[in-house]
Amino acid sequence: MNVMNIAVYTRNPALKGDKRFISLCGQLEKCGFSFSEIHSSEDLSADTGMVMSLGGDGTFLSASKRVGESGIPIIGVNMGRVGFLSEYTPEEAADALSTGTYSIEDRALLNASVEGEIIESGSSFWPYALNEICVHRSGAAILGIDVSVNGDDIPTYWADGLLVSTSSGSTAYSLSVGGPICTPDSKVLIIAPIAPHNLNVRPLIVPDSTKIKIRMRCRDERVQMSMDNRSLILRPDAAIFVEVAQFSLKKVHLEKSNFFKALTTKLFWGEDIRNNVDKR
Repeated sequence: MNVMNIAVYTRNPALKGDKRFISLCGQLEKCGFSFSEIHSSEDLSADTGMVMSLGGDGTFLSASKRVGESGIPIIGVNMGRVGFLSEYTPEEAADALSTGTYSIEDRALLNASVEGEIIESGSSFWPYALNEICVHRSGAAILGIDVSVNGDDIPTYWADGLLVSTSSGSTAYSLSVGGPICTPDSKVLIIAPIAPHNLNVRPLIVPDSTKIKIRMRCRDERVQMSMDNRSLILRPDAAIFVEVAQFSLKKVHLEKSNFFKALTTKLFWGEDIRNNVDKR
């Protein structure tokens, strides 16, 4: 097996002292792997073959920003809670990497641009998101949200907000607002209102080739925009343009992992006492 340098990213330094992570490193070092640590994209060296996200899904989303357009694959090692992106235990990751029983899959990223004033961005604006991009009210006033799909206007949403999600993000914020579950390889985007004040609106699924424009009507002086786990404050007259990015995120996929099994074990999909009765 070729020697591979794995760059470890975590938002909780205490996890590097966890016995399970130490055991993972020991097992892989015996197979010729080496480890380094990153905090930003500038820390990625030329010999980095993989980034290991150590933590939960929030850590994985932060790691994706560090990887950027480099094309370096990310493996999510779950030291958090639910874990759909950071889905593998340290033991599963160590066994798969040491035996080479994994593949690399492409996950679509959203690309957002803003026409108008960004009041606050928290940090430098990075226009990409893996799960979702959403707008929502920052005050008491309801939002009127005008959306066009490839130039065609759809009826105005009156709601607390609106999100555009990838298939990867269908089990994240989109799920919480009643959006559909999509397998990660689905080439779709989900447009879903957040707490709509209409009885006749539903989430909308469109092809991932769709170009989406969002404009807002609001009596407040600012609205909030979030991109995965990052937030911005905009003027309500800003326009937001969303489409799939020209590059994808490379995610490590273990051969033994199964999306539908994850739904049942992590989200208790189909949990029903009748499903536990032995079939006779």
